[in-house]
Amino acid sequence: MLAAQNSDRALTELQRMTAVPLAVPGQPYTLVLGLGRSGLGAARLLQARGTAVLVLESGSGEALEARAEALRAEGIAVTLGIPLSPALVEELPALPERVIVSPGIRWDHPALEALRSAGVTSDGEITTAWDATRPVPWIGITGTNGKTTVTHLVAHLLKQAGLDAPMCGNVGHSAAELALERLRPGQRLPEWLVVELSSYQIEAAPTLAPRIGLWTTLTPDHLERHGTLDNYRAIKRSLLARSAVRILNGDDPDLRSRAASWDQARWISAGSREAARAAGLEPHLWIEADQVMGADGRLLDARALAMPGAHNRQNLLMAVAVGLELGLGGPQMEQAFRSFPGVPHRLERIRELAGVTWFNDSKATNYDAAEVALHALEGPLVVLAGGESKRGDAGGWIAQLQRQARAVVLFGAACNEFRNLLQQGGYDGEVREVDGLAGAVPLAQQLAAQHHCRAVLLSPACASFDQYSDFEARGDHFRQLVQAL
Repeated sequence: MLAAQNSDRALTELQRMTAVPLAVPGQPYTLVLGLGRSGLGAARLLQARGTAVLVLESGSGEALEARAEALRAEGIAVTLGIPLSPALVEELPALPERVIVSPGIRWDHPALEALRSAGVTSDGEITTAWDATRPVPWIGITGTNGKTTVTHLVAHLLKQAGLDAPMCGNVGHSAAELALERLRPGQRLPEWLVVELSSYQIEAAPTLAPRIGLWTTLTPDHLERHGTLDNYRAIKRSLLARSAVRILNGDDPDLRSRAASWDQARWISAGSREAARAAGLEPHLWIEADQVMGADGRLLDARALAMPGAHNRQNLLMAVAVGLELGLGGPQMEQAFRSFPGVPHRLERIRELAGVTWFNDSKATNYDAAEVALHALEGPLVVLAGGESKRGDAGGWIAQLQRQARAVVLFGAACNEFRNLLQQGGYDGEVREVDGLAGAVPLAQQLAAQHHCRAVLLSPACASFDQYSDFEARGDHFRQLVQAL
């Protein structure tokens, strides 16, 4: 009963707050759901392009109220505390022409299905940026792991080449925020946009068609949202299918196993040409004797990129493939990669102390990403793992812990689950448990000295939401703790 009364009060507030902005009979408007970064950017971009906007947010509190007041001061209607349910369709002052969905809202949410049934078009924030920035060509980058590093590499490479090609999307600025900035008086649209795209963003942007599409890896992730690996794969694939130029990682087992289904694609491999051909691929780029090779011979030294691990050589080759498409030469690209500073939270080298190197890999939010990090470093290691666990197969991760880690420090909500996984998987190193990173870091320092380890690695294999707002906040905290040692 109380929940129903609260809902009624919220809907009454909705009607009151939206009466003025939507009072003109028949006035078309767009409904934006969610007051996060993407919702803010989409609302402002749409209004700047002459669209009436109503923003609804299910949450409340001081931080959200401050965001709402900022938008209201700009003439955008906002209402907080509105539950997202199918009943919303009946309670809106008028049906919107279009609804823009936050990435955090399921694409098959019953409220969205009700709006679609009523004839309302649904899109994500990415679509608003895509519509606003035409004819700027997009470089769309997706994948389970590796997409953020590739996005940074491509943006760095093009910047060093003198091109105006900022990055946005699932990293840095939202695409809508960047589009809004570049559409202001005195600004100009960029020559290219380098856009990292998550599966949530792709499924909500069915018209997005990049000039160049890149697909780094595919392993099970976000299955609690997408249901099955086949659904998840199909979403990723749809982006590449709409791309004029398709660049795929031939070293990824899932992508390689479906190579025959692509009528045109440019495959890269961090191995030799012969090995790629033996796997059924004709590589566009490959590596031999530490040299990046193409059809016309040597292009550049693969050692120009200092980031460790075979997976980063794959990332390098994907960026090189983009550079070639834009007409860049091998020596020019080699010089750019030598100045690449690395990516925060992705095998980020923080410092060396008493002969032990500390690495921040907070972006490793699943078992596969954490396994890749263990492959990349030279052991023995102390590994910090924990947080909010995800579905997936932990077998490969545990096998790499057995090979590389003398000790594992568990923290956060996944402690009990991970302790049981390690026991069942036969891990025979030392396992310790603490509440959070504040206790994990000094303990790891002691264990590294005790076990004569080369490095300490934060690679959580978990989401961060049990203790942090996102993986960046977790990695920043880790960096601060390590630097204070």
